[in-house]
Amino acid sequence: MNKLNRFEKASVGAVALMLLAGGAIFFYAPTDFLQGPVQRIFYLHVSSAIAAYGCFAVVLLGGAIFLRTENYAADRWARAGALVGVVFTTVTLVMGMLWAKKVWGAFWVWDARLTSTLVLWIIYAGYLLVRRLTEPGRQAARLAAVVGIFGFVDVPVVHFSVTWWVTHHPGPVIINDAMPAQMLARAEHFVEARHRKSHMMHSAVR
Repeated sequence: MNKLNRFEKASVGAVALMLLAGGAIFFYAPTDFLQGPVQRIFYLHVSSAIAAYGCFAVVLLGGAIFLRTENYAADRWARAGALVGVVFTTVTLVMGMLWAKKVWGAFWVWDARLTSTLVLWIIYAGYLLVRRLTEPGRQAARLAAVVGIFGFVDVPVVHFSVTWWVTHHPGPVIINDAMPAQMLARAEHFVEARHRKSHMMHSAVR
């Protein structure tokens, strides 16, 4: 019987953590008094958003390193980070829309947080489109690096939009101590599981 390599071990560990966190969402974290069971979407929604931030930070760093040193390993990390980040941003948007339909009565409103998140998705989907449509090589990598670096400007806009503007979106419950300890523990656990998963996917492209 073949032994698992480090990528397969990382994948198994990430899946185990995600299953554990998923079970804790339903059997450990308390039901929100105001929103009811639909609030549990937040554990997937928020952790996906945080994971997307991390992935786009990888794109930023990888692009900056490539522009300075033309290290193609950094370029591969940036490309992988963009792909995984777009997946996580898609999950963030979809989960947020499902929650909004139940709580707000509509899948979408042109709220600052929602709109800036959609713009973030478009930017990095555009990054991937640039990589796909241009001829592989130095020029394509440099162009993509510039897109990825400037695209990261939208990350703090997304994150701070709920404090900079009046929005429909809930405020930062962790900073304001509005989340019970059990809920916060499950959110942290889910973020850790998603971090491991994204790290494994990044490592696989090296």
